[in-house]
Amino acid sequence: MLILPATPPTGLVYDPLFLAHDTGAGHPERPARLTAARAELALQPWYSGLLNLRATPPDTLWIETTHRLDYIKRAAQACLQGAPFLDTPDVPISTQSFDAALLAAGAGLRLADALMSGEIRNGFGLVRPPGHHAETAGALGFCLFNNVAILARYLQRQYGVAKIAIIDWDVHHGNGTQHSFETDPSVLYISLHQYPHYPGTGGAGETGHGAGTGATLNCPMPAGATDAHYAAAFHAQVLPALALFQPEVVLLSAGFDAHRDDPLAAVNLSTDCYGWMTARVMEVAEQYAGGRVLSLLEGGYHLQRTGECIARHLGVLSGALPA
Repeated sequence: MLILPATPPTGLVYDPLFLAHDTGAGHPERPARLTAARAELALQPWYSGLLNLRATPPDTLWIETTHRLDYIKRAAQACLQGAPFLDTPDVPISTQSFDAALLAAGAGLRLADALMSGEIRNGFGLVRPPGHHAETAGALGFCLFNNVAILARYLQRQYGVAKIAIIDWDVHHGNGTQHSFETDPSVLYISLHQYPHYPGTGGAGETGHGAGTGATLNCPMPAGATDAHYAAAFHAQVLPALALFQPEVVLLSAGFDAHRDDPLAAVNLSTDCYGWMTARVMEVAEQYAGGRVLSLLEGGYHLQRTGECIARHLGVLSGALPA
């Protein structure tokens, strides 16, 4: 009798070092974001079916695929010296922030190795600090290293993945990710975000430059946007763009701060909407990418709601929950 191999599980990367990035009292991007999410996940009956993976700090050469070496050295020195922030007051740091940021980037690489070897079928990085605002030579918006951009370059250079789609549904536009790939036709960057809002980029007219023209799709959303607005954008713009591009791997910058209860923006998504978007992304990945989806945490600042959204996202990724 032919015995088919079991379906690989969904991978989850977390490390206690992520909690050591101390942003100070009252800062919204705080360690409690991860502890609250882990508590919510522990309540789920399907949680034990996830494959827990441990990341290791990557070689600096992989960070250099996205960031300039002088910036990397400057970030390390600022943290070592106990500077209060890096580049801008909205990126507070502590003595262990560089190590945590390095490991957050390494989490994506660990997921990539597990995905490409068949150890997992998809995966999520429960990481901090987040990354999508970090520019090539500067920190911004709570972010030190651009985790998803580093992951994309790793997949290209380590595994020869030719076409990668990055979908960013954080409520804030991922300026750093857009700028990393705006001249590169091999990476399709799609962002749904409140506009105008921090950081001020992400207008619909920003579509890339040079050879990358058309490989950036911004879907700016007005304050007060709802599940219906996001569903309409998916059907009219996001899904057709993905079908045309036909990615080989799909990456998610998974921020959950477009939730209606989040304190840092004014978009009104429900928890259910994150499950719905996850399912749509998985359908695209099944059609074009062999089901290969990797997701990294970005924003989300209401502790309870962010934990619930992460649980819904992972539940759908793992197949334990319907969309």
